[in-house]
This record gives sequence, C-alpha cells and structure tokens, in this order.
Amino acid sequence: MADDTPEVPETLPETKTVTVESADAPASTPEPAASEAPQLPPKERRAARRAATAAAPSGPKTIEEREALRLERRRRNAVQRRAYRARAKTKRDERRAATPPAEPTPVHEHGPGRPKVRQGVVVSDKADKTIVVRIDIARRHRRYGKIMRTSTKLHAHDATNDAGAGDTVRLIESRPLSATKRWRLVEVVERAR
Repeated sequence: MADDTPEVPETLPETKTVTVESADAPASTPEPAASEAPQLPPKERRAARRAATAAAPSGPKTIEEREALRLERRRRNAVQRRAYRARAKTKRDERRAATPPAEPTPVHEHGPGRPKVRQGVVVSDKADKTIVVRIDIARRHRRYGKIMRTSTKLHAHDATNDAGAGDTVRLIESRPLSATKRWRLVEVVERAR
C-alpha cells in the first residue's frame, strides 16, 4: 500500500537569527530549560539541598588545623585593626593641628548661697544643747489634687538650751555639727502654753 503523505525532511532548514545587543542590556545567557531537570516536590528538594550541604567538608577537623586557622584569622584582624587605628590617629592629629588650642575658661566661683530656713514644733529637748523639731508639710498631690500631710523630724543645735518641748521654733541650715545635727536654732517664735 502506498503512502500518500508528502515526504517531510527530518530537519528543518536552518535560519539565522541576529540579536542586537545594546550597551544598556547585558548579554543574555541561555537559560536551562525547565523540562530538562525533573521537578521534585519542595520537601524532596529541601532534603536534597540539606544532604548536599551535609556532605560538604565543614572545615578542618584536627585541633592543630583549627588553631592554625584561628591564628591566621587573628593576624588578619590585627592588620586591619592597626590600619584603621592609624587612619583614625592621622585624622585626629590633623583636626587638632587645624584648630588652635582653646583658652581655658575661668572657673565660675560659687557665691555665697542662702541657707534653708524651716519652722516647726519642738518634739524633744531632753538631749543637752539639742532639740528635735517636727516640720509639718501639707502639699497638694500632683495628679489627684488631694492635700497630703507629711512631717519630717530634724535634729537642731540649741546652744543655750532655750527651747522647750512644744515651742514653735525657726531653724537655719548649718554645717554638720554631729552625726545627725545639720540645723541650728535661730529663734523661738512661740512658747508652749
């Protein structure tokens, strides 16, 4: 039986294609066809990648090899560090040479301050030349506005033993006179009844 189909050549005639490369576009590299490599599921691809990296040698195994690598790395770092510090030093020296030395500013001498003054009620006058004074403070709370009442006790020096318990006195801040005394009696404002 005779075949009626015309004969088709096995290969197609070759046609030349000319590609024009511009200066902007990089030369295109032929990409591998996707059909050449079998498509694996993602899990198997990851497993293959892990196996490939695990099989690769992970560096020196002996202590001597590791020590040699460590020393080499330290030597490289030291060279870089020296160069960096030398550059920084030259920059610093250039800046210092460019600016003239500044004149020292005169020291601001502290003038005579004003000592603190407090008024309170004598709680105790038992110790010789010493009184304990309670200072009552009433302040408004910052957030809530409530009047907060607090008190502190100060030990004060009473040179003449003038004040008695219950007296209202005025104190002035002074140099430390003992371990606890930092205040001095100025006057007795009101005597106790």
